[in-house]
Amino acid sequence: MMPFMTPFMTPFMTHIALHVRDVDACIAFYRDYCNMGVVHERVDGGKRVVWLAEAGRENEFIFVLIPGGPGRDQQDGDYSHLGFALDSKQAVDDVASRARAAGYLVWPPRQEPYPVGYYCGVRDPDGNFVEFSYGQPLGPGADDVSRSNH
Repeated sequence: MMPFMTPFMTPFMTHIALHVRDVDACIAFYRDYCNMGVVHERVDGGKRVVWLAEAGRENEFIFVLIPGGPGRDQQDGDYSHLGFALDSKQAVDDVASRARAAGYLVWPPRQEPYPVGYYCGVRDPDGNFVEFSYGQPLGPGADDVSRSNH
């Protein structure tokens, strides 16, 4: 088995960039559902490029939106997604309720065995799936959940 990292590099994930059909609709979605805000905006090659980040994480991880994407026609059995942790099952239920009312809900809330936890799935305006979860070994409550499953 090959080692995970070589002694010559230590990569650190900093961003995900996506071409989207409607930058403004995606900004509004990620602001309203994921509590992300615009931390940088510029015109590059005639295209508006927007960086979004969670408050306090602007120097750790950003989400880059670039106009001109074809949109995503993600099928229900395709579990590719962006994942956001929430601090309770109730918070997951609240997101699912809002998404259902807006026509964005794709996976109703459900409980899965550790490490998946409790989650729902929402479709962003470009067609990407976004998971909102509680009870995974990442994000809010991770320490409590990990201790109870070992």
